[in-house]
Amino acid sequence: MTRIGYKIAAASMVFVSAISFLALAGAKQSWVYHLTVDQYLTDTQYRTQRVRLCGTVDTNNCIANPAALSATFVLKGTSATVPVQYHGTVPDMFQAGRDVVIEGRMDATGKFQADVLMTKCASKYETKDGGAS
Repeated sequence: MTRIGYKIAAASMVFVSAISFLALAGAKQSWVYHLTVDQYLTDTQYRTQRVRLCGTVDTNNCIANPAALSATFVLKGTSATVPVQYHGTVPDMFQAGRDVVIEGRMDATGKFQADVLMTKCASKYETKDGGAS
């Protein structure tokens, strides 16, 4: 192999390594744990990490303000609850009593700061006669 061949091979290795590092770093930032409210509150290892929580919006403590791009509510699990402050576009189907998935992290005051809010729609998975498919 000539000197130019070695230089091209070395440059190719550096390029592939840099692209691989950037791809891994980007993918690692998007990895989040998907937990229920009860799992999140019982296992303290997730408190400082970005997580995705699923639960039901409490019917008593739900204030949505789509004009201000925010919502404040309590997310209920089976036996525990988490206060949530959401900043972003409020989905049209968001309402008290609905199952939702949120993504974010707990702040120092004990309130979960969410920046992703997705609603679940059970009717989408029902057959026309009303039963589950």
